[in-house]
Amino acid sequence: MKYNSSRNKLHLPEYGRNIQKLVEQAVMIENKDEKAKFVQGIINLMGKMYPYLRDLRDFKHKLWDHLVIMSDFKLGKDSHYEAPTADAYSKAPFKIPYSSKRIKFRHYGKVITLMIDYAVKIEDIDRKNALIGLVANHMKKQYLRWNKNIIDDSIIFNDIGIISNNELKIPHGLVLTDSRDLIHKHRKKRVKKSR
Repeated sequence: MKYNSSRNKLHLPEYGRNIQKLVEQAVMIENKDEKAKFVQGIINLMGKMYPYLRDLRDFKHKLWDHLVIMSDFKLGKDSHYEAPTADAYSKAPFKIPYSSKRIKFRHYGKVITLMIDYAVKIEDIDRKNALIGLVANHMKKQYLRWNKNIIDDSIIFNDIGIISNNELKIPHGLVLTDSRDLIHKHRKKRVKKSR
């Protein structure tokens, strides 16, 4: 009995060992016409394994790329598409540049900071006050997701001042939604989802 650990490494395990053996067999064929016919049969078989991907625009191209990779880049000269190279395949993917900007209050999220920055720039007082009210209520909701304790509105107003570098003034008489109501709504949603 042969164990998988003693067999050749599968380059793309999603196709399985039988497809890998067929690809290795295709590499050994010397007759060009016979090889092309055999490789086309493998491509068709690979396509039948994943029929839901056939709607993709570059489905055949992807299958040829996979075939070339499974053959250790020995096949693919007869492909209608540009074959991948071993160098391109072995390179590490490029790193995604993440924002290194620190968020003062992570439990509110980055979007709240952006909304407050936007509110600072608004010149129309009514629009500015409406946005401050919406942002403050959302901040309260976010705070209650992290900390289940009842929160006083003054903490939210103080945090808005800190995030905006004291450029935003809280409208006089602004009252936020009661913490108990926000917690109750959040629990109702969770109960509905679990049913």
